[in-house]
Amino acid sequence: MFDRILYPTDFSDVSMKAVNYVKQLKDAGTREVTVLHVIDERTLLAPDVLSGIDFIALQDELRRIADEECNKIVEQLREGGLSAKFIVKNGVPFLEILRTAQEEKASLIVIGSHGKSNLEEMLLGSVSEKVIRKAVQPVLVIKR
Repeated sequence: MFDRILYPTDFSDVSMKAVNYVKQLKDAGTREVTVLHVIDERTLLAPDVLSGIDFIALQDELRRIADEECNKIVEQLREGGLSAKFIVKNGVPFLEILRTAQEEKASLIVIGSHGKSNLEEMLLGSVSEKVIRKAVQPVLVIKR
């Protein structure tokens, strides 16, 4: 039923908790998992972030960290008997999640309920809330 899962992560605790749920879905017929991390371009373009910082070096470092963390998750999923890969993108997280779900033909999105920044969620709305509202596929939200 849910043979292809998109698992977006920001590496927060609740997001990492979702890995266990993804592994359990193997018994429900899940075969492939795409781990997605989106480097939020809005954060990178904030004036206080850019002042005196090498933008390219910052972006490269964020990408390196994301690749490392995604590789760890992919290994956990493979150890659980699932086929897994990862994608790292720059952009607006909820938009990239929706776009990637379509590109990867995901039959389910598994996402944590809250990300790293509660203040940002209060001001902009949570990524998971936006994904729930706009996704065409079912969304499994993992609570804290």
